[in-house]
Amino acid sequence: MLDLKQKMFGMMFTAALLFLAACTSQSSPSAEEGAQEERGEAASDSSYQVLAEQLRTPWSIDFDGETIYISEREGNIVQIKDGTLNRQSVHTEKPVSHQGEGGFLGFALAPDFRDSGKAFAYHTYDQGGTLLNRLVLLELKGNQWTESQVFLESIPGSNVHNGGRIAIGPDEMLYVTTGDSGEGDLAQNQENLAGKILRLTLDGKVPADNPTAGSYVYTLGHRNSQGLAWNSDGDFYSSEHGPSGTPGGHDEINEITAGSNYGWPEIYGDDTLEGMELPLYHSGETAIAPSGIAFDEQDRLYVATLRGQKLYRFQQEKTALETVLEGEGRLRDVKVHNGKTYVITNNTDGRGVPSDQDDRLLVLE
Repeated sequence: MLDLKQKMFGMMFTAALLFLAACTSQSSPSAEEGAQEERGEAASDSSYQVLAEQLRTPWSIDFDGETIYISEREGNIVQIKDGTLNRQSVHTEKPVSHQGEGGFLGFALAPDFRDSGKAFAYHTYDQGGTLLNRLVLLELKGNQWTESQVFLESIPGSNVHNGGRIAIGPDEMLYVTTGDSGEGDLAQNQENLAGKILRLTLDGKVPADNPTAGSYVYTLGHRNSQGLAWNSDGDFYSSEHGPSGTPGGHDEINEITAGSNYGWPEIYGDDTLEGMELPLYHSGETAIAPSGIAFDEQDRLYVATLRGQKLYRFQQEKTALETVLEGEGRLRDVKVHNGKTYVITNNTDGRGVPSDQDDRLLVLE
């Protein structure tokens, strides 16, 4: 009799649990709602919306008003206007070589883009079996971008460490990061463009007030910098990948000043050497692989990370990183535009675990 009562109680308890689960479940969205209104939770109190899906290894974001432009490493530019995704072809005199970490990377619209249709781009190319990088001016005609001028060529390249971030500074100069192409010593060679931050006029010339007369080099000693940003006071910051192997990690956030040497490969982390700069922050032996960075209107610095798979906010007074968004995989770039923070995932780059929707453009609300 006792066994029968125990069985009946167990059946009633199970039924009650199933009823509660049914009452609290939510219906899944339709395919259309999932594509247009899918939302997730950021680590803060904000949510995000997916603005675009199935991007092909996207690398950088820029804006013309509310129209969004995204570069894709295989050699396209995606325009997102009024919710519609339009993939535009890019034609360069030397074909884009999408190998390893290389490809069609940095992209920035010219300040007069609406009138000129011009933009700056940085891409990898193959010359006789050697990978190199070049900086070019593109012009949009119809639905096609075409190279109209080459600014720099023969920047050392490789399957790794191509740099590639482009940004226009508050001084209306063009800034470009280059990687050390896997050869650390090049970063300390003032005559070589690898492992540097370069500074050019918007027509591709050497500015008269660059640190060294006749040289594009603005700073040296960088391993692989992929983020550039300025705060409202005009202070200049970059993100940078630290060493691989043992010890690894030591990824950096640096404050950039003209003519400074940031140490690679001579120093990293807390090492010191006369004439070389210490980072504002480094990640210790934990690798986060920071890529794009951006300031918001409150001068808070956001950092998109690849290995770290998070969007961080840098707390400079604590020299610490605060998680803003996680759970979306690898993040390549972040931009703040009209009070909203935009992020692109980078799960289709061969190192992530892509979903059927990847890669995606997210906007935090």
